[in-house]
Amino acid sequence: MKSKFPQVALIGKYQTLASGASSASPRGVLEAIADFLHSQGCEVHVERDTARNMGISGHPVLTVPAIGEQCDLCLVVGGDGTMLGIGRQLASYGVPLIGINQGRLGFITDIPFNNFKQSLGPMLRGEYEEDHRSMMQAKVMRDGRCVYDALAMNDVVVNRGASSGMVELKVEVDGRFVASQRADGLIIATPTGSTAYSLSAGGPLLHPSVPGWVLVPIAPHMLSNRPIVLPNATEIVIEVVAGRDASASFDTQSLASLLHGDRIVVTRSQHNVRFLHPKGWSYFDTLRQKLHWNEGVTSP
Repeated sequence: MKSKFPQVALIGKYQTLASGASSASPRGVLEAIADFLHSQGCEVHVERDTARNMGISGHPVLTVPAIGEQCDLCLVVGGDGTMLGIGRQLASYGVPLIGINQGRLGFITDIPFNNFKQSLGPMLRGEYEEDHRSMMQAKVMRDGRCVYDALAMNDVVVNRGASSGMVELKVEVDGRFVASQRADGLIIATPTGSTAYSLSAGGPLLHPSVPGWVLVPIAPHMLSNRPIVLPNATEIVIEVVAGRDASASFDTQSLASLLHGDRIVVTRSQHNVRFLHPKGWSYFDTLRQKLHWNEGVTSP
């Protein structure tokens, strides 16, 4: 059967493979996947930095924006961090993404490399589950000017400085004062990000279909400051009131230094990230596998 996706882009993590990943070289992994895609009738394009850093030739080379404009599907080979970076860049183009896991956890890169042919073949023929993930648009406002603007698919985090004490943060939702918090920081996480830093700070898990965010304090001074789930149609503002060397991070992949009076304004992005999963995929199966639920318990 002819592939539903005639033009397929291949993007790989070329720096290093995580411990415990496939023993094949990064270049060998991508070439094996490219060969399989060709056998399924797909024309393969390799992302420019991936091709340059891995020495891959014999395929058309495209920038990420060109992939968004020209390709029907993007295969991301790496870990969740690789997928986060590419997902943000391609969201506005509506290109669906499939993740092949060469990292550690793989919450959103969920196809193991050792099993990619068995999973990928039917998906290329149109047998898949589609999963849309929301994103956040975050701006750092200083004296009425936007000094930093970023997208986040996992979370926006305001942190204290490495060598200083707590920060004091004022929180507003839709222009209404919520609380002033003294803490090591504050996390605003999407449902996708609820399994990341937010979870380790005591936040709840949010199913990807929930139209909400979770606001989670990091080591708060008052134990009554608890995580709260908010609708993602709201505007959340975090103002830096006190504390030295505070910073804001966006998916831990970009960073902005903050001054007293800076306001971090978070709204829902107009774009979603499209993930494709193997037929029969379930979010709950992912949670059980990645969080080691039911270990030592007989499953039904």
